[in-house]
Amino acid sequence: MIGRLNHVAIAVPDLEAATATYRDTLGAKVSPPQEEPDHGVTVVFIELPNTKIELLEPLGENSPIQAFLDRSPSGGIHHVCYEVDDIISARDRLKEQGARVLGNGEPKVGAHGKPVLFLHPKDFNGTLVELEQA
Repeated sequence: MIGRLNHVAIAVPDLEAATATYRDTLGAKVSPPQEEPDHGVTVVFIELPNTKIELLEPLGENSPIQAFLDRSPSGGIHHVCYEVDDIISARDRLKEQGARVLGNGEPKVGAHGKPVLFLHPKDFNGTLVELEQA
């Protein structure tokens, strides 16, 4: 059901500093910052030959990333994102298997302009999983 790894997301307390580390120290190609108010984050994507790294900074006081950074002030891996061919059939199959879909269970538009869903980390070995329609 899952396809390729789309990205690994890293929560960071300072997006500008983290961007500079990837761009200047590691020599990576980094996208411009993009605000995603529906998800409460500002993101940049680091382009790699085989996938992407997404850096997440809280946007607004109710950002779920702020709660993550309150527990891990220096940041860390927040989630992994896998592509699926059909997000609705993937959701329905996962729910039939007992997996919990976060939020209201309906896809939201993600940073790539495609439908996304998040799956409860307790159902996936402590890892928050994002599914993105390919």
